[in-house]
Amino acid sequence: MNITFDTNALLSATLWDGSVAQKLLFDLIKQDINIYSTPTILNEYQRILKRDFDFSDEDISEIMQKVLSFVTLIIPKIKVDLVKDDPTDNSILECALESKSKYIITYDKHLLNLKEHKGIRIIKPEEARAIF
Repeated sequence: MNITFDTNALLSATLWDGSVAQKLLFDLIKQDINIYSTPTILNEYQRILKRDFDFSDEDISEIMQKVLSFVTLIIPKIKVDLVKDDPTDNSILECALESKSKYIITYDKHLLNLKEHKGIRIIKPEEARAIF
């Protein structure tokens, strides 16, 4: 099974010990479920680490090594223009479509409001934990 993590869920999973998103991430890794991301998503992740959490470049590099140990990186050919209120969210949909993900894990209201797109369920980590 394939899953796409949105940036905010990935931040929660990697920065907050004991968070629901982190517990979910560990569960998914134990179950050998594929977690997909893109350079665009990971670039946003790194920008947020620097801007909002004031991580040093060295710290970000170490965090990225860990993230890249469990994430499969892809470059989507599919383009989506579905989320008008926050067009950057379209990159999450593109990743999920390209990777044939069954779920998008997110806390983002724009994505959550969609609930589903082309058979991909869009859910919070709390809901995903009940499934996995």
